[in-house]
Amino acid sequence: MEVAEVVPDFADAFAFDEFNRMQREALPALLDSEANVVASAPTASGKTALAELAICKTLDAGGTALFIAPLRALTNEKEADWDRFEELGYSVYVVTGERDLNPRRARHADILVMTPEKLDSATRKHDTARYDFITDVDVCIIDEVHLLDSDRRGATLEVTVSRLRRLCDPRVVALSATMPNVDDVAAWLDAPPEATFEFGDEYRPVDLNAGVKTYTHGENSFADKYRRLYRALDLAEPHLNEDGQALVFVSSRQDTVQAAKKARDEVAERDVDMGARGDYDFHTETQQLDNDTLRNSCIDGVAFHHAGLSKNDKDLVEEWFKQGKLQLLFSTSTLAWGVNMPARCVVIRDTKIHDPLEGEVDMSPLDVLQMLGRAGRPGYDDVGYGWVVCDGSDAGKYRRLLREGKEIESRLAENLDAHLNAEIAMGTVQDLDDVMSWLETTFYFQRARSNPEAYGFEDRRERVRTVLESLVERGFVETGDDLGIEATGLGVLASKFYLRLDTAERFHGLATSEGIDEKAVLGAVATAAEFDSVSARQSEKDAVDDVLAGNDTGDMDAGARKVLAILVGSMNGTTPSDLRSDAWVIKQNALRLLAALQAFLDRFAAPHAANCARRAEARVENGVAPDAVGLTAIDGVGSGRASKLAKEGFKTPGDVADAGPEALEAAGLSAGVAEQVHEGATGLPNVVVAWGDFPDTVARGENEMCEVTVRNSGRGANAGLRVTVNGVEMTATETYLDGEATVPVGVFGATDDLLSYEVSVAFPDHPLVPVTATRTVQVED
Repeated sequence: MEVAEVVPDFADAFAFDEFNRMQREALPALLDSEANVVASAPTASGKTALAELAICKTLDAGGTALFIAPLRALTNEKEADWDRFEELGYSVYVVTGERDLNPRRARHADILVMTPEKLDSATRKHDTARYDFITDVDVCIIDEVHLLDSDRRGATLEVTVSRLRRLCDPRVVALSATMPNVDDVAAWLDAPPEATFEFGDEYRPVDLNAGVKTYTHGENSFADKYRRLYRALDLAEPHLNEDGQALVFVSSRQDTVQAAKKARDEVAERDVDMGARGDYDFHTETQQLDNDTLRNSCIDGVAFHHAGLSKNDKDLVEEWFKQGKLQLLFSTSTLAWGVNMPARCVVIRDTKIHDPLEGEVDMSPLDVLQMLGRAGRPGYDDVGYGWVVCDGSDAGKYRRLLREGKEIESRLAENLDAHLNAEIAMGTVQDLDDVMSWLETTFYFQRARSNPEAYGFEDRRERVRTVLESLVERGFVETGDDLGIEATGLGVLASKFYLRLDTAERFHGLATSEGIDEKAVLGAVATAAEFDSVSARQSEKDAVDDVLAGNDTGDMDAGARKVLAILVGSMNGTTPSDLRSDAWVIKQNALRLLAALQAFLDRFAAPHAANCARRAEARVENGVAPDAVGLTAIDGVGSGRASKLAKEGFKTPGDVADAGPEALEAAGLSAGVAEQVHEGATGLPNVVVAWGDFPDTVARGENEMCEVTVRNSGRGANAGLRVTVNGVEMTATETYLDGEATVPVGVFGATDDLLSYEVSVAFPDHPLVPVTATRTVQVED
């Protein structure tokens, strides 16, 4: 069955000319009906073509397709792969958290590519002009739907798909690796039997011989890595000697590099015939690599692959491995979910991984099965070999996994309160009956029906009522006289920023306390529930102590102190090398939490407190000194330019705006950059305080009311104006400061001999250092 016969207008969108057996069997359900489709099939059997067929049907009808990719890295791959659709005149647009959203492009896109997390965000904000495009989706394709069972991301995928179906009811096509309970997914998505496919191992293009191999566990975890590496090489060596290829999965980016280095020496020691040192052309090709270590390794036929490599290096490694120029490849799990890169032999060296947020955890069973599915090269091998290397105590668990597979479970119950709060905050759930109706749209409900004892199906209404009552008691939800429910300000903010509810309570508690300063802000973030599972390895503790020397961290545990050290190091631009492996992930999560805390402080505290959090966020993101942080509010000014401008005497955007482009050029900026920076600075507030006829003295017992003027010559913004006398707050007001405002200040000749007044202006939405002005008044007898 040729592609050109089935979809003649889209033949060029496919990377092959003929559909295989699995694809042929699914064709009628995809093209000849409007039914939802669920297809479970072995890795490398051609599931992507099913997604593309569903897209073709939708595009042909003038509709919009949404593809949910399991990982952010894979959204970029789909964008590249689907250039074929672009060449046919259809637009592909990727929406992820790391890219600035262009709503117009998203609205006019024919194919949208998103992660579950970004889709969650978009559907929560579907009624805004920025995200209204999400309700115009005609078909939703869920790639790797078995991610429903992912402990961290499964519930997000589940509630988001359920929400999207309630919003616009698109056709749903769900694709999965082999899973025993495909019927549960079909029932959840209302896919009829004739559109539900469970393709077994007989549809694998290459048979899989999978097993478990153990190693002798020692006292030293570092030495254990090498024991497992030698075991992996033992398993790979026979295939390397027969011109086969081996793919070895390890737990971290750093481990891919270290394992590849050690493997090169070991392969040479064992005299395995591989590598291309005599191939002058390939030697020349390797000069294109950006990574020096990788370049040296590839010559010996050994390479490594991880998300931290440049796109150029990843693309080259993938291409050379497919061409057979590389025989042994070490990779993290990302590669198992992404590019179709099979090998004759696949070895999972590490079944435990270090997660920056969770500490040491077992690798997900889904990841294990996905990796092993890469064994066997279609067209080259009759059989693929896949091995799990583990400690003897875990062998039974993995043998059972390989024998029985992994039923897909719902993870919604683990965070039911947070997800229910989000639905209430959106307004889609307004009473208990709505809650039950919402629950019935979830995969959780379907699994509970299939396995009522494990899920407590009969008690579900009481369990939901208990969760709802807890939300009310904790202040996230309130009930009306008509027994209706709606989110409070606390509930809305918790939903908006995807916070654990414990964290939202902690932030709310800080916002209603006294003495909010940078230390309190950082402490609240470091001890947030999102970081509860962070652990500090022994090698990191000295680095943590060095960074936090002189800081009183009270009763913080080791994990929270590590988070705090990473925050402090990031603010100063000096994160110690021992903390860098986890710093990026922790920092990105901390920035989200700091933005959330700023919103909490703005709503429940005061502008000055919110500004404190905003400055802390900017310092963590940019690594700049406290007095230069305001410069980062200027578009195009990051840590480097902020530091450069600060050294030249520019401390605030107001200084930059007043100086003009010529002065910025004199400070070392190029002409074009100087113009851009100056323009950005003029778009920010620029405040001065004018005391007017403010007295220098006052007679004891006399009172005088004065007015102080605050002038903003820049762009208007929300501001907090605060007046203190001798450190005690006298007045505080919030206003939109555009032009000027007057602040009443009372001068009272009371018991103090000297009155020290301070007027402070803070902008909660900008990381600008508060503008302060002081005057003293002598009290005379």
